[in-house]
Amino acid sequence: MKRATAEIVREYGPFPGVDKVHGVSYDGQQIWFATGDKLHALDPASGKLRRSIDVPAHAGTAFDGQHLWAEGTLWVGVYRDRKIIQIDPDTGAILRTVESNRFVTGVTWVDGELWHATMESEQSELRHVDPRTGEVLEQLEMPPGAKVSGMESDGGDVFFCGDAAHSKVRAVRRPKRRTKTA
Repeated sequence: MKRATAEIVREYGPFPGVDKVHGVSYDGQQIWFATGDKLHALDPASGKLRRSIDVPAHAGTAFDGQHLWAEGTLWVGVYRDRKIIQIDPDTGAILRTVESNRFVTGVTWVDGELWHATMESEQSELRHVDPRTGEVLEQLEMPPGAKVSGMESDGGDVFFCGDAAHSKVRAVRRPKRRTKTA
C-alpha cells in the first residue's frame, strides 16, 4: 500500500452561518455541501456561494450527471458499520460488502477507482480500495484536526472533502497515475 500526505490544493470557507459541513457532492459545475438545515452550492473557481436550498441536509448526496451510481450499481458508505455496500438499484439487493477498519464518511468513484473517506480518533484519510476485496491500495492522510465528512471526485484529479469540525470544504489532489509505455 502506498501512503502519502494529502496535498490540499485549496480551502473554501469558513462560511457564514455554517458550523460544520456534513456531506459533499459535485455536479460538474458546483460543489454542493450539506450543513444540517441547508444544501449550499459553491463555485469552485471563485470560492463563492452561489445559492442555498432550505432542506434537511444531514449527510452527503451524489451526482454523476445522470446517475447516483457507478458501474450501474449504487455504492453506499455505512458509517457506523465501517462498510461500503454495493446495491442493485433495480432490486435493492446487496451485491457486495467491502469492509473497512475505520468509519466510512464518504464514497466516490473516479476512472474506475473506488475511493472512500475515513474519520476516526481525530484522524481522517482518503483511501483507494480494491472494490472486490476492500484491500487498501493507497492512503492519503489528511492534516491533524481535519474530520472528513464526505468526499466527491471532480471526475479528474481533485477530491472535494467536507470538514465536520470546521466550516470548510477542501480540494485535495488525487495522486497521479503512471502511464504505461511500450
